Amino acid sequence: MTAAAGPLSDIKVVELGSFIAGPYCGQLLADMGADLVKFEDPGKGDPMRQWGFAKKDGASVWWPVIGRNKKSVTVDLRKPKGQDILRRLVAGADVLLENFRPGTLEKWGLTVEALHALNPKLIIARVSGYGQYGPYSEKAGFAAVAEAMGGMRTINGYPDRLPTRTGLSIGDTLAGIYTAFGILAALHQRGRDGKGQVIDVGLTDAILASIEGVIAEYSVTGHVRGRTGLTSPGFAPSNIYPTLDGHHIVIGANADTICKRLFAVMGMDFLGQDPRFATHGARGQPDNQAEIDRIIGDWTSTKARDELLALLDGAAVPAGGVNDAAAVTADPHFRARDMVVEVETKAFGRMLMQGIVPKLTRTPGAVRWPGAGLGEHTEAVLRAAGFADEEIDEMRKDGVL
Repeated sequence: MTAAAGPLSDIKVVELGSFIAGPYCGQLLADMGADLVKFEDPGKGDPMRQWGFAKKDGASVWWPVIGRNKKSVTVDLRKPKGQDILRRLVAGADVLLENFRPGTLEKWGLTVEALHALNPKLIIARVSGYGQYGPYSEKAGFAAVAEAMGGMRTINGYPDRLPTRTGLSIGDTLAGIYTAFGILAALHQRGRDGKGQVIDVGLTDAILASIEGVIAEYSVTGHVRGRTGLTSPGFAPSNIYPTLDGHHIVIGANADTICKRLFAVMGMDFLGQDPRFATHGARGQPDNQAEIDRIIGDWTSTKARDELLALLDGAAVPAGGVNDAAAVTADPHFRARDMVVEVETKAFGRMLMQGIVPKLTRTPGAVRWPGAGLGEHTEAVLRAAGFADEEIDEMRKDGVL
């Protein structure tokens, strides 16, 4: 861990909410140095402290990642004194980040107008299932539902089976990234006119914004994209292929020049003269795509993974192994780029976690500390906000903290 300041070290963020989307956005900001205070329920905290399939001694190994670089304070926002604490911190903050159901802050009297009356420069970032307005805005929302409604689930999987998930809560992650992008854009605009504004991101918005040409294809041609399994229709060869030693590799050689290099590595230059495989358009025809994938799969099956990758790398053909977590953490490239980093934790000792993106040359982000203990920074944050020790003790007695 390092004490590097980071490019957002002069930005104060207050994070409300729980689970993934909002807190992931907060993680991105804190990774870049933002002074981030995370509000959590007393005695409970963010459910991410308990989430995750693989745990150690009942403790979540996910929390040290999504909670990293954040100061944890416990405040019951359902109580008026808890809301007063939030007002005090918001008055001196740059960003308020929340992912409650729409109307929650308003129910506590913390309307946008009231917050901007306290701090006209405040940027209010709001993440929810469906956004702050629209027919579905008041519905409860989770990433799995958003991925389905936004058009992503229907194109994942095989055509003869049910739609599948990506293996990650991708809707939450995308929403967090878009929200962080919105915050940075709003900070830039505030530098021009000195005014804050509201950022509104729905999980469904983030999914819909990320599905490439699916909507345009339907609009112009009437084509409704469906599930195609391992292949991408019209792009060949671009698939997963088996190896002699029981592994799999991905080869992406759908550009004509790259495909010719692949054929040369295979010792099958003649395929480049075959009208079925000579051009991108021809290879993308369904029957031709299936045939070229069969030919390549037969070839890869005769060689071990490492030999294949060495041959393909030597010919500048994009290829890589299908890595699991063990392979990723052992990969020298990810280690060299600090994309797998070791962090000291109280609960688990030294643990590995993913590093920081993007890489900045002058003011890089850093993992300064892992997810904090519940309420670890409560007293320090409240004292810095001007609360006396007697007030803090009183609020503890009243269950506010």
